Amino acid sequence: MIRKLAILLSIFGLVAIIMGGVFIGMGMTKSHVLTQAMRVEKITLGLTQEQVDAGDILDTAGEALKAGDTIREHRHSLAPTYNDLLAGGRFDPTNPDHVTYMQALNLENYLYLAVIGFSLTQTVTASGVFMIIAGVAFGGTGLALLRLGRLSEPRAG
Repeated sequence: MIRKLAILLSIFGLVAIIMGGVFIGMGMTKSHVLTQAMRVEKITLGLTQEQVDAGDILDTAGEALKAGDTIREHRHSLAPTYNDLLAGGRFDPTNPDHVTYMQALNLENYLYLAVIGFSLTQTVTASGVFMIIAGVAFGGTGLALLRLGRLSEPRAG
């Protein structure tokens, strides 16, 4: 019985290690995709002039959050809400305030989605690390049980 449990734990540990590696790979790959997508957009809002001169752009969750909050603050200076902007009317694409508000809203949403995306990739990566740690623990326990089982087996002869 101990031998079967040891083998099961060892297999479970190996599967956890493999899945952990997959999760870490997925998290790192998607984080890289997000970083590259943000670099393509070349958004510099919220960075100092020295950072912009050095070629820095928004490419982290913290920078994206700060920029999104700044855009929200600016957007609210036009109107506190979309309904207030329209004042009971309809969206007018010839009204510069309406167009500016919608562009700000789109950029704000893009930046907040980036924040959520970075957070998700960090969660997936951390889950992968946990899976590997758990897999090593399960595998180690399985091997220890296997050795214990061998020691407790009656010897022939």
